[in-house]
Amino acid sequence: MILKEGNIGAFMKIHLTGATGFVGQALQAQLYLSSHNPFATVRAKQSDLTSNSNSLAVGDISATTKWGNALHGIDAVVHLAARVHVMYDNAIDPLAEFRSVNTDGTLNLARQAAASGVRRFIYLSSIKVNGEATNHDCPFTPNDLAAPRDPYGISKHEAEVGLRAIARTTGMQVVIIRPTLVYGAGAKGNFKSLMKLVARGLPLPLASIDNRRSLVGIDNLVDFIITCLEHPAAANETFLVSDGEDLSTPDLIRRMAHAMDRPARLLPVPKSVLMAAAAMLGKRNMAQRLCGSLQVDISKARALLGWNPPVSVDEGLRRAVK
Repeated sequence: MILKEGNIGAFMKIHLTGATGFVGQALQAQLYLSSHNPFATVRAKQSDLTSNSNSLAVGDISATTKWGNALHGIDAVVHLAARVHVMYDNAIDPLAEFRSVNTDGTLNLARQAAASGVRRFIYLSSIKVNGEATNHDCPFTPNDLAAPRDPYGISKHEAEVGLRAIARTTGMQVVIIRPTLVYGAGAKGNFKSLMKLVARGLPLPLASIDNRRSLVGIDNLVDFIITCLEHPAAANETFLVSDGEDLSTPDLIRRMAHAMDRPARLLPVPKSVLMAAAAMLGKRNMAQRLCGSLQVDISKARALLGWNPPVSVDEGLRRAVK
């Protein structure tokens, strides 16, 4: 089906997948405030959806999921649902498991969306499509060659490639967003672990780390997704998104501690010693995230969409720890 041209604007009927997740819950709430009409699909009926949400359980997402009436009359799809990156994956074939949901499931949804007349498809990808680390002050850009290194990143990249092909053949507008680490109230993973350590006032041997990392607060990410829903110039573009201010790990800890009204206890330990100790403990990847750099350039979002992060890093951290 070739779709008719037309701008995406206000008062859209939006199909939101992954509505019960960390990003999905925040986005769904803001969509209501932005006068949009989100329709949520989830794996199974759950009680943590917004009370006035229209929702439908579709089961597991795969190449055979039938979306049916969930796409009827929909203007735009925001696809957040995914098999997420995990530190220790026990799957026999992790890449096959990630592909089943993140690649095959995404492209199946996109094909059915295009056939149903959906005009814009927003895909929440990952900075892991670009790679795992950057050189100091040499940030990733949307135009860099993809260099995913783990099954999660590979599955996301393959979905991006397939979505661009669907956009070319159907006319459905595709917008790809690659966020950095997302933090905020309710965030899990490494951010939550670090927040707990800072809250307990434990000494952390990270004072000597001189890295730069881009993060994105949940409010900034939600604002950017809505901008990509509404802005005509977002069509068929790929964007990197962050708070627009890169932090070293010691600076992040100090500002997190300040938001908690707690002291930041940092000890100077050489990076080489930290990495050697982490390798002995089987924590090399964790140490790399704490010690290495990962920066992104959001100038494309600023120039093309006129977007600037509405919430500062300090305010985002204050909201996260509140």
